[in-house]
Amino acid sequence: MPDPTDPTHSSGLVPATPVTPLGAILLAGGRASRVDGAAKPLFEVGGRTLLATAVTAAADAGARPITVVAPVLDAALDVTWVREDPPFGGPAAATVAALSSWTAAGAADPEWTLLLACDLPSAGAAVRRLVDDIVLLPSDTEGLCLGDASSRPQWLTGVYRTRALRAAASALPDAGRDAPVRALLADLAIAVVAAPDDLTRDVDTWQDLEEARSRVAEPSEEEPS
Repeated sequence: MPDPTDPTHSSGLVPATPVTPLGAILLAGGRASRVDGAAKPLFEVGGRTLLATAVTAAADAGARPITVVAPVLDAALDVTWVREDPPFGGPAAATVAALSSWTAAGAADPEWTLLLACDLPSAGAAVRRLVDDIVLLPSDTEGLCLGDASSRPQWLTGVYRTRALRAAASALPDAGRDAPVRALLADLAIAVVAAPDDLTRDVDTWQDLEEARSRVAEPSEEEPS
């Protein structure tokens, strides 16, 4: 009988594979300059915020801890909040800050760390794909991320061995401040898995938001004849 306190059952979904020790770092503190500085993670698509979608995806995958790097955007969420110092230092600095907070908490590292941007309407399906696929990786592979339609790696839709992620983070100067995410991850042995465009399509502009809402609102029901 499932344990109702198990976070993998937070939305009634049973993981497709046995739960692997997994933590999650969710990035939600960017400047969002292409949407006039609005808080993208709080955009609603399909009746809930993009941030809530990302947190639910991580919890359904059994992730603990779940750390959101951002100011506190929704105090009701069962997550830990941290910020890079100074704020807006970029995704590499945000990842370093989250890993440092895990060290400060004194808990053992999970084997894997989910690294996820909080602007993905299909975060649930993307995370399920990652969790399903990591059990297939060779032991010398240090991570897995999804690739978009042009096969470009989407680093912030990925899962990485925590020890490798820590080693890469420790090598960054100035705690990763203003470094691109490529500087953090490019030297790791990462498998890139082609995924449907819907899994990697993020919300970066107002038009992206409109399109994401339109996809959710596309008629899935027909009038009965």
